[in-house]
Amino acid sequence: MPEQQPLTDREAAALDAQWRALNYLSACQLYLRDNPLLREPLRPEHIKHRLLGHWGTCPGLTLVYAHLNRIVRTRGQRTMAVWGPGHGAAAVLAGAWLEGSYPELRPDVPRDEEGLRRLCAEFSQPGGVPSHTAPSVPGSIQEGGELGYALSHAYGAAFDKPDLLVCAVVGDGEAETGPLAASWHANKFLDPVHDGAVLPVLHLNGYKIANPTVPARLPEDELASLLRGYGHEPLFVTAHEDTPPQEAHRALAAAFDTALDRIAEIQHAARADGGPQQDRPRWPMLVLRTPKGWSGPRELDGEPVEGTWRAHQVPLPGVRDHPERLRELERWLRSYRPEELFDEGGVPRSEVLAWMPEGDLRLGAVPEANGGRLLRRLPLPRLETYAVPVERPGADAHEPTRVLGGFLEGLMAATAGRRDFRLFGPDETDSNHLSAVWGATDRGWQAGLLPTDEHLGRHGRVLEVLSEHLCQGWLEGYVLTGRSGMFASYEAFTNLVASMASQYVKWVHSAREVSWRRPVASLNYLLTSHAWRQDHNGFSHQDPGFIDHILNKSPEVVRVYLPPDTNTLLCVADHALRTRDTVNVVVAGKHACFDWLGLDEARAHCARGLGVWEWAGTESGGEEPDVVLACAGDVPTHETLAAAALLRDWLPELSVRVVNVVDVARLMRRRDHPHGLSDAEFDTVFTRDRPVIFAYHGYPWLVHRLTYGRTVHPKLTVRGYRESGSTTTPFDMVVRNGMDRYHLVMDVIDRTEGLGSRAAGVRQAAADMRHRHHRYVAEHGTDMPEVTDWRWPGR
Repeated sequence: MPEQQPLTDREAAALDAQWRALNYLSACQLYLRDNPLLREPLRPEHIKHRLLGHWGTCPGLTLVYAHLNRIVRTRGQRTMAVWGPGHGAAAVLAGAWLEGSYPELRPDVPRDEEGLRRLCAEFSQPGGVPSHTAPSVPGSIQEGGELGYALSHAYGAAFDKPDLLVCAVVGDGEAETGPLAASWHANKFLDPVHDGAVLPVLHLNGYKIANPTVPARLPEDELASLLRGYGHEPLFVTAHEDTPPQEAHRALAAAFDTALDRIAEIQHAARADGGPQQDRPRWPMLVLRTPKGWSGPRELDGEPVEGTWRAHQVPLPGVRDHPERLRELERWLRSYRPEELFDEGGVPRSEVLAWMPEGDLRLGAVPEANGGRLLRRLPLPRLETYAVPVERPGADAHEPTRVLGGFLEGLMAATAGRRDFRLFGPDETDSNHLSAVWGATDRGWQAGLLPTDEHLGRHGRVLEVLSEHLCQGWLEGYVLTGRSGMFASYEAFTNLVASMASQYVKWVHSAREVSWRRPVASLNYLLTSHAWRQDHNGFSHQDPGFIDHILNKSPEVVRVYLPPDTNTLLCVADHALRTRDTVNVVVAGKHACFDWLGLDEARAHCARGLGVWEWAGTESGGEEPDVVLACAGDVPTHETLAAAALLRDWLPELSVRVVNVVDVARLMRRRDHPHGLSDAEFDTVFTRDRPVIFAYHGYPWLVHRLTYGRTVHPKLTVRGYRESGSTTTPFDMVVRNGMDRYHLVMDVIDRTEGLGSRAAGVRQAAADMRHRHHRYVAEHGTDMPEVTDWRWPGR
């Protein structure tokens, strides 16, 4: 690539004009509801009643926005930006409006005076545009309200996009967070052949809300050593309050050019002639140090504002009520010389637009930032290839996730040329029995390789790193830019990303309400190595609470599936990978469990979401059963069917209905969730007045909450995980938590009217078996033969 020349005076002036315009637009959005071109002196009625937003980060964001525009314009480099300080949405909206992408998506906000008035009036106002980079902001893939995820999102966006540059602006407050600290290691997974490039810009403006930031107070040599230790080559650009803007523009343009030239060298060396893998490259990054609230008010009431924490939000409060502050606001806004930036009709002047890209190269129009535009249907393998044969329920057993691994291997092979599906996880692909995928791909890895390594490769599409935050962020960035993927994790440790999941659900919920946002692939979790089978671990690895967390979120977005066996897991996975704009949580065990349903039966059962397993119950004719045994999850299903078999032997006259639930949201009312059942449908399955003994995978009170208000709710008893765990045997886990088959039998006897006295001997026999279990497991360290040798007896 030819060497970039320093900016001429005219080029620097054009950059500065754009930067001034962006700053002016940002400040106007915070304050004005009218008179956006200052055609008359500001009056209180021109000012919003509630001043909301964040000025302090805006000048840094607008500076980066303007310089990215220059990069795109001069190099034709397809670029998207991830704005870590997303609370500076006024800056990003200013860029989208100025470049024209926002008016194209919002014709009611044209690029003229009326459009500018509306842009300002709507910002941070009821019914308007949020103060963060929400889905309504073009070019954004994260809101940035919860800090820490800019870099992981950027790398997720860059994977399998070899021509894309992703600029990740990281605020210095965000740089203090744990997830961001782990994200610096993402460069060890970036394949310079098949992936795009990530250019981090660490923006140091010195302060958070009311405190200095750690990175900004580090000596430059110490910070440089830290970033080099992470594998980057930092380029420093520093501007102070009194630095002439054109000097700052020249320095930043030179740094961007140096970084882009270095990225081009790295990619060319890796891609040229299919040559051997070079040493892991040291990717460039920028460290941009500018004053917080640069170009804004210098002081207020004798206290410094610019360059301090006081510039964080609204630097001049109370302007409607204080005439002097209103005059100070006007002086501030006029300092940008808006008459030089906009013509009489409010249209940006040509000098302001000199560095603007066109079409889909604009930051607000780049297709990756509206990933549904690029999404393709996955070539999912035929389930018949992987389904296990089931001659009769419970005759055989398979490991569900091992079979699913074969399905995922087929999907990896089918997408090898397209490279638009990935599997993410924290070092658990083998542990979770998904290792069949190594038949189609490796673990992606750019660090050193040793002869003892297995399934590590430079171009692999399974990414493992022991940071759930990083896995979650990668998958979010990957999905939001038009691809598909899955996050496989130990169930208990998905709770580490519960807050990230909340933020993502909020994003998808809001994006559904933005007309121009195209649907993206669903974000899919596979939670395995679950609470009931943590054989090598113990209490710390036993926590099914992620389900509760997810089902508290937007019902239009969240789904939870508990497949009871191998074929239902295949059907659920196939369904989840076809869906759009949802978050699917699939919980399945990795240990061998009985095969209950053949493929056709599994498809029908999963389509219903729940259903009566007539072959497992003893009800006859059209009469209501005496009791309903319900279950959700693989281990609860096993124990429920074992209880049903005991009842068939011990109380043959008892009419028992067995219900299995795959889609947990089916328990909810239809008005509360799109998958919910009407009261009539629910009553048909669970009855209106018969006791229901429900064995549930997670915390039992969730089922009580989801079914609250149903007619049968007073008759509902739920057994599930109740925080009693240890490193122990599989059956001891269910006994500890009161979900074992014998306890379920005792529940049936206790809660079925008229059964207690005549079944006292049966109840005592069940209680005796629980006592025998305690003695046996303590003596032998394994479960009783009655448990380990149990098989479904059939009819």
